[in-house]
Parts: sequence; C-alpha cells; structure tokens
Amino acid sequence: MKFIIDKLYLEHNLSEEELLELLNNLNDEDKNYLIEKAHETRMNTYGDKVFMRGLIEFTNYCKRNCKYCGIRAANKLADRYRLTQDEILEACSEGYKLGYRTFVLQGGEDDYFTDEKIVQIVKAIKNRYSDTAITLSIGEKSYDSYKRFYEAGADRYLLRHETASRELYEKLHPGMSFDNRIRCLFDLKAIGYQVGAGFMIGLPGQTNEDYVKDLVFLKRLEPHMVGIGPFIPHKDTPLGKEKGGTLEKTIIMLAIIRLLLPKVLLPATTALGSIDPIGREKGIKAGANVVMPNLSPTSVRKKYALYDGKICTGDEAAECRMCIEGRIKKAGFSVDMSRGDYKDWGKF
Repeated sequence: MKFIIDKLYLEHNLSEEELLELLNNLNDEDKNYLIEKAHETRMNTYGDKVFMRGLIEFTNYCKRNCKYCGIRAANKLADRYRLTQDEILEACSEGYKLGYRTFVLQGGEDDYFTDEKIVQIVKAIKNRYSDTAITLSIGEKSYDSYKRFYEAGADRYLLRHETASRELYEKLHPGMSFDNRIRCLFDLKAIGYQVGAGFMIGLPGQTNEDYVKDLVFLKRLEPHMVGIGPFIPHKDTPLGKEKGGTLEKTIIMLAIIRLLLPKVLLPATTALGSIDPIGREKGIKAGANVVMPNLSPTSVRKKYALYDGKICTGDEAAECRMCIEGRIKKAGFSVDMSRGDYKDWGKF
C-alpha cells in the first residue's frame, strides 16, 4: 500500500485498479501514512492556512426529490422559508464586518429565484463589497443562465455531482438526468468559474467501485473545489432509516483527493462536525483547507435541514466565526480570511 500511496503522492494519479486496491486494503498503518502524505501535500501547496467562507442558506424551497435530502419537494414537514434580497445583504454586511471575503449563497432549486433575481442579488453584493468572491450553489441551470450569473459577478459555483455512478445517481434522484448533471459541471468550467464538484460518502448501496468512479471523474474534470461529506439520514426522507456514512471513510477520501488534486480547495464540512465533535479538525489534518461557518439568520438555520443533527444552528454569526477560528488554531493551523482563491488562479 505504501508503494501505491507514494505513487499517488508523487504522480497525483493512479489507475482504476490501483485506486480500488488502495480502498480495499488499507490497514491502520497505511491510513496514517496516507493522511501524513496528504497533510504534507497540503502544506507544500497552501501552507497551514484554512480559508473561511461565509455561508448564506437563502432558500430551502426545492423542486427536486433527491431521496436523501430533508428539503426535497415531497417533504411536507419541512418549514419553508426564503430570505429577501435585503436579508441576504444584511447577512453579507454582518459577514463583511467579521472579516469574510467570500460569500457562499446556497439554496434548493427554487424557481421563485429567477435568473433576473439571482443576477440582481449578485450585482448588489458586488456593488457593496467589490473585494469579495461570490460562490453560488443553486443547482442545475442552462449554460446561458450560468453565463449570466458569471457576467453579473459570480466567481465560483458549487455543484456536487453526488455520485459518478450512473446507476446509483438515477436510483437516488428521481426525474433527474445524470448526463445533465455532468454537462452542468463542464459548462461551468468552460464559462470560467472556479468550479466545485463533490460526492457523498456512505450512501446505501455505495461501494468502493463507486468511489473509484468518483475519483476518476474528479481527475477528468479537474475541479477547483471538491466538497465531500458523510451521508447523514434525515428522518422525513425515504432513506431516513438507513445507516449513515462514517468519519473514517470520509477522512480517507479527503486524503486521497488532496493527493489526486494537490491544488484543490477542500472543505472540512459541517456534516463532518455533525458526526464527530472534532470531525472538522480531523478533516483539516487529512488535507482539508476550507471551512464554511454559517452567516444565515439564526431564525432560519434550523429550517435548512438537509440531514438530522446539524450543528451550530443556534449560533450567531460572530459565535460561529470565533468558535471555528479557535478550533482551527488549536488543531495547529492558521485562519485566512482572504478570498482564498484556487492556487495560481488568474496567473494562466
């Protein structure tokens, strides 16, 4: 295994067979070595910096019915909300005062927020805070829509591919097209966004072969960001009684992704912190270098419930900011409040 890990460390690539062998045969010693090499790669690329992004969850309406998601359209028990443009700008104002220079606008696929409304929101944020980066995470759109958002000032776009296994994707996403999902990611890249893909760990029926497909897809796409996290069931969904993903597997995948894509921006997600009190710290030590504290008004945080047991839903923005900064420093890393762009972005 060490030979395979060294090859990944040096060449940033492995064959499908080697990736599968790695996932199938890691013992504790190998895992520690993998994490050590991922940490080394991250230190060589970004140093000890952890970039902070301010997350604004602005709508929990969604027209999709992904089987694992608490805000799916069919969940009649979800307490729905939408933030107004003024409320979004207020969250940005609070975040800006706290030092954030990236705002992540995330929401369900909500047709109320037309292209015009999104363009208006993006422009309003950029007009007030021209030195910030705006990341959108609002699902599948047409090429033209993505282009409009980009021209309005959006810098980055997060769209998890969820799984690169067509069969698993179609099973979990009724009425959605795997090909369209992939098309969206390549469109975003062609337009000029810093692009984020990503997948879940521990979905029912997911195998190491499926993870290999994810890793191979990521290498082909070469995204600038990769968001992965454990599957955590939500009680009001069809997968509510299924077993969740593990911290251990998520940490292994984070480390492999850091070695596969050395310059990638890799979040230690809230979901990691939700399944283990120091999950995010463990993620950072395995190569992750981004955290996204919540800037959403506390009145709506509990309502953006993609899964059960989400942490930090009652904290004010300032509390979140100070808490996570303390944790990062205690883990031996430093906080970077800049835009935190992809390594060498804009130097091509």
